[in-house]
Order: sequence, then structure tokens, then C-alpha cells
Amino acid sequence: MNFKIDKSYDDIINLPHHVSKKHPQMSLYARSSQFAPFAALTGFEDVIKETAEKHEEEENKN
Repeated sequence: MNFKIDKSYDDIINLPHHVSKKHPQMSLYARSSQFAPFAALTGFEDVIKETAEKHEEEENKN
């Protein structure tokens, strides 16, 4: 295989990493929590579970 060498970032690739003087660095815990899954519809799982239980009870009565 022939790979084309991309030189798009040659002007910035070796620059030092920027560190803000104004804002403190975020902790690893805080950074990781940004990417943690979250429940967009809180309580929705409980409603689904209750509905399923009701239907199972009705099914068992018949």
C-alpha cells in the first residue's frame, strides 16, 4: 500500500501544549465525568418497569 504523507499540521505539531494562566486545570475526575453516560430521561426506566409489571399481572390473571 502507498500512503500519502499529510503535512497539513507541520507548522503546529511541535508547538508546546497551551496552559491557561486564567483558568485552573480541570481534575481528571471532572474531565472523565464529562464523558460519562447519563440518563437523559430520568425516571423513564422506572415507568417502563412499572408498566411491564402491570401487564404481567394482567396477563397472569387471564
